[in-house]
Amino acid sequence: MTTPIRKTGRVQAAPEHFLDRALVEEINRAGVDDARRGFLRRSFLAAGAAMGAGTALAQDSGAGDPNILILPAHSRTLGKPVATNPYGQPSQYEANLQRRESPGLTRVGAASVSFTPLQGLFGIITPSGLHFERHHQGWHDIDPTKHRFMINGLVKNPKVYTMDDLMRMPSVSRMHFIECGANTAMEWGNVAVPSVQYSHGMLSCSEFTGVPLSVLLEDCGVDKHRAKVVLAEGADGSSMTRTISLERALDDVIVAWAMNGEMLRPEHGYPLRLVVPGVQGVSWVKWLRRIEVGDQPYATKDESLHYIDAMPDGSFRQYTSIQECKSVITTPSAGQRLLDTGYYNITGLAWSGRGKIKRVDVSVDGGRNWRTARLETPLLSKCLSRFNIDWDWNGAPAVLQSRAIDETGYVQPKINELRAVRGTRSIYHNNAIQSWQLAQSGEVSNVQLD
Repeated sequence: MTTPIRKTGRVQAAPEHFLDRALVEEINRAGVDDARRGFLRRSFLAAGAAMGAGTALAQDSGAGDPNILILPAHSRTLGKPVATNPYGQPSQYEANLQRRESPGLTRVGAASVSFTPLQGLFGIITPSGLHFERHHQGWHDIDPTKHRFMINGLVKNPKVYTMDDLMRMPSVSRMHFIECGANTAMEWGNVAVPSVQYSHGMLSCSEFTGVPLSVLLEDCGVDKHRAKVVLAEGADGSSMTRTISLERALDDVIVAWAMNGEMLRPEHGYPLRLVVPGVQGVSWVKWLRRIEVGDQPYATKDESLHYIDAMPDGSFRQYTSIQECKSVITTPSAGQRLLDTGYYNITGLAWSGRGKIKRVDVSVDGGRNWRTARLETPLLSKCLSRFNIDWDWNGAPAVLQSRAIDETGYVQPKINELRAVRGTRSIYHNNAIQSWQLAQSGEVSNVQLD
């Protein structure tokens, strides 16, 4: 028996260029406050409405589709030769899909963030050119022949390695997600940003290649009796330093020189960075130049004053580096618009710093009822997982949510459950369930439910 073909709905993409230069300057003057956030949302919705007014697909007039009836020029002429672009580029028709900086977020571009456009990606791997950025003193393009990497401290034989030394050692390639600890930070208090690119876009997933840190520590004769931690230090202007437990350093940490099959790009730490699977991105130190082995946490400026969690009682938590189980629906998501009733594929991403994703549930009624989504392969530890689920939209308002569960049994919390423990003063580690409100008009917006 043949399965009937369902009417398939159409999704209008989120507007990519909804902020002009004058608007960006006005937002920057306002600063990061409720006024800015409201202004940003209104401008996004206005741009989406304007975009929607002129993007309806042409209806069949009965005369036939000229795109079928008339042979196009590219089918009648010779195309461009090989290696026209020695390093390949995306199609000109995909130029709007870019990582973008959120205006008003920071005052200095060298210490800012650019967000991955999650709403426009497929599968689980983030193209290198769309991988989010987070810098503390800007990025550099360092000569690899002059770069040096040192291991010292509680080791028998301190050593200095060149890039050539490292790349001749036994290497591994593994796929892992990286998420900034401040991802979804502006949503702690209330709805603040207009699309999944800005709410969850400090997230990417790549294949990393390098030498396991455990191999290098063994090569230097690490003192396993006295050593408790390692300190990773970067070569940028901020001298970014992060304490990592020795247990983790000997587990799955990689000293990486390659990403997605090619050498690291400069903004991602070329020629060398640390890969610390499951841990917040600040520990993935870029332009890595030194590992010091010690017997206690170092409490450097970026782990005693920054990247700490403000608790409701006024205290602060330190070294809460694990990125807990989390998920988000990327389509339909805020800024997009459903143009028809009928069948839709709800899709999104799930991840956990503690291992593999075990299950993802999806709700279209704000969490009252849940259905289990399909998890697409591969399902890897500390890696993004893609989920999909079929849905027939009848035109009624809806609230879409996803809830991830990892292999440890941890269940992604609601925002009110997280606030009950963490309050609203936090910045880091917001892994709450995300809600997207679908209006009868088909417009999708960012909302929060108690």
